[in-house]
Parts: sequence; C-alpha cells; structure tokens
Amino acid sequence: MNTPDLWEQNSGAYTPPEISPHVPLAERMRPRSVAEFSGQEHLVGEGRILRRMIETDSLASLILWGPPGCGKTTLAHIIAAETKSHFIFFSAILSGVKEIRETFREAERYAARGIRTILFIDEIHRFNKSQQDAFLPYIEKGVVTIIGATTENPSFEVIAPLLSRCRVLVLQQLEPEAVRGLLMQALTDRERGLGNFALTATDEALEFLAAQAGGDARVALNTLEVAAGLTPDGSITLEAAQEALQKKALLYDKGGEEHYNVISAFIKSLRGSAPDAALYWLARMLEAGEDPIFILRRMIIMASEDIGNADPRALQVAVSALQAFQVIGMPEGRIIMGQAVTYLATAPKSNASYVGINSALSEVRNSGALPVPLHIRNAPTKLMKEQGYGKGYQYAHDYEDGYAGQECLPDKLAGRKFYEPTGHGYEKSIVERMEWLKSRKGKA
Repeated sequence: MNTPDLWEQNSGAYTPPEISPHVPLAERMRPRSVAEFSGQEHLVGEGRILRRMIETDSLASLILWGPPGCGKTTLAHIIAAETKSHFIFFSAILSGVKEIRETFREAERYAARGIRTILFIDEIHRFNKSQQDAFLPYIEKGVVTIIGATTENPSFEVIAPLLSRCRVLVLQQLEPEAVRGLLMQALTDRERGLGNFALTATDEALEFLAAQAGGDARVALNTLEVAAGLTPDGSITLEAAQEALQKKALLYDKGGEEHYNVISAFIKSLRGSAPDAALYWLARMLEAGEDPIFILRRMIIMASEDIGNADPRALQVAVSALQAFQVIGMPEGRIIMGQAVTYLATAPKSNASYVGINSALSEVRNSGALPVPLHIRNAPTKLMKEQGYGKGYQYAHDYEDGYAGQECLPDKLAGRKFYEPTGHGYEKSIVERMEWLKSRKGKA
C-alpha cells in the first residue's frame, strides 16, 4: 500500500511523518540521517559504497539483505530524505499486481515533475514471479528506483532479471555494543526517546537487553520501553528488563570467569564422549548470547586436537558446521551445531597428532635448524647436482607398494618418533599401516 504524499509542494523535500507518543519507541528513535545511523560501517562509513551513492546522488536500485532489526527500512528512509526523493512504502504482504500498477502511475506523475521516486519494497522475497516481473519495465524506464528489503538469500528468492538490475548490499547483525549504544541514546533523547522521564538503567539491565535482542534493534528498544513502564522509581534494573522480555538472564559473563568455565565444560564434555552434557553446555552458551562462531571455532580445534585421525571425518564435520552456520544463521543454525556436537562427542578420541606436532616443535626449538639430508634436497641447477643435492633419492613410486623406506629426518634425528597413534577408531588401521611400513623399511 502507498503511504500518504510526504512531499512539500514547494521544496520537494522528504518530510518524516509526525511522531506520536503512541508510536513504539523503536519507530520514534528511527535515525533520520546517515550521521544518526549506527552500524553497517562497511556500507555507510566514510567512502563506502552506500555513503558515496547518497553523497553523489548516484543511486541504483538496491536489495538490502540482512537479519531483522539491522536497519534495512531505516536506510531506505534515510536515502529518500538525503536525496530528496519521493518515498513510497510497499509491503509484499499487503499488496498485489493491482497496487503495483497504481504505485507506478503515482511514480510517473512525480517523474513528469522531475522528481525521483524511491519505491521501498518490504519483504520483497514474498512477491511471486509475476509480481516481481511487473517491476522490470518501470526500472528500465527509470520511473522508480527500487530498494527491496529481505531477510532471505536474494539469489534464491528474487528472479534473475530483477536481481540483475539491482545491487545487492549485505547488512550485518548489530553487535551487542551497538545495540547498547542505541538503548543509551533512547534513554537520554528528550525529543523522541525517554529522556523526559529522567530514567536510568543499570549496566546489568543494558547488557541483558543488548545480548538478548539477538542483534535486533527493534526488539531491544521496544523491550526497553516496556521495562520503563515497569519501573516505579525511575531505575531500570535487571529484574525489570527480565520481566519486560519475559526471559531470565543466565549467569554468563562473556568477558569473565563464567565464560571460561562454561566453554571449558563444553570442550571437556566433547573430549569425554558425553554428548548429553555437551548439548547442555552448548544450550547454556547459546541461551546466554554467546557468539556461535566462537563456539564453532572451538569445535574445529577440538576435532583435530582430541579426535584427530581416530576419526578423520570429525574435522570435516566441524568445518562443514561452521560453513553451514554462516549460510543459515540462527535460530536454525542451532540444529547444525547440535548435529556436529553429537558427532564429535561420540567419535573415537586420539590426541596423537596434537602430541606429535608439539613434540616436533619442542625438538626444533631444542636442536635448531638441522641440515636437510642431501638426498632429499631439491637440485634445480647443475651446481647443486655437482654438490650432491638429490643424490641417492629414492622415488617412492618406483618401488613395490609405492614405498622405498628411505630416511627423511636429519641425520641427528634418524629414527626419531613424533607420531604415536593410539589405535583408537581409524587410528587402529594407521597403527597396522605403520607396523607394515616399519617391517618394509627394515628389509630395505
């Protein structure tokens, strides 16, 4: 549906709608300019693509792809205001082809007056193919500049012809620090925020709201407004924030002792082959707002350090879980993490590779840079060959079973063992293979 005409006939400047005290706090606090906008520095920072488009008035049709509450709608309003464009809000849920045509007729009237129309399409991924097709000729003619907003991957949800006419800009989830800054601003803003009520908020309350919002500024600000209504003495406490969000804060300080306690319990549960405990500690971290990427990185380390070659697939599972999570995100990403956690917890364990590399590093630090044996040195020049480089090298593929049994350690360390497989899981096969290699080497 189209919004009312928001233009002043004389100036052509975008006029924000009048702010009513009954409008939710998140809507009242919506930034009105790039200077007020928080986050998305990769797009609106000095010299960045969207900032330059606005400053040079060289807009192209855009698709803003990002999670809820990260600023997609706000950016569209700011672009319209700062480029003095006519702004039409269009909802994919409420509008069909008929409304699309009416919108374009309105845009054509503005175009005839030399005024650009920005058509903001909320949840553009909800339009079907025929509805999306209807936009194409008007974009081609320059009747409108489209800004679409979506939480879904546009590669799958937007038709190729429309996608090729738009630039896709990826917005990131707001960090808790940025959300906290917005909460502080709302508490002190007298014009649009809660500044006239002389409210304060404890650090615990602000940390809780910023962490539990999940990067969604709208959720954080509207919850703050509810919490303010539950505060008789003017101080928003953790309890008030919990009551407003209907969610309890877990004992978990991402910068303090409990952070390290819980991640330690998680890793030790994986190492100890305790899948139920590992899932519990995973849930504790996710519920408390821990960064899932941090958890997944620790899982990758654990897969190599504590499972290693007892199950070489464990590292593949952990890496795939990280990659899949980066595509899916939360909340569905918890399913991927749960699958990977249960695999790692139930996999056979071996730290032989971990011990081996540490042992080798210790030897290098102790013995220094021992000379490389001549027979395994490369000999790209005639002089090197005359010096004996590569002389006596036994090419493995020239021998039966592809094994020559030639020593490759420095002479001082000949026969030294760094890798001692445990015989757990797949390493049992590695032990058998190494015993066979040892017997063949003896014969050689």
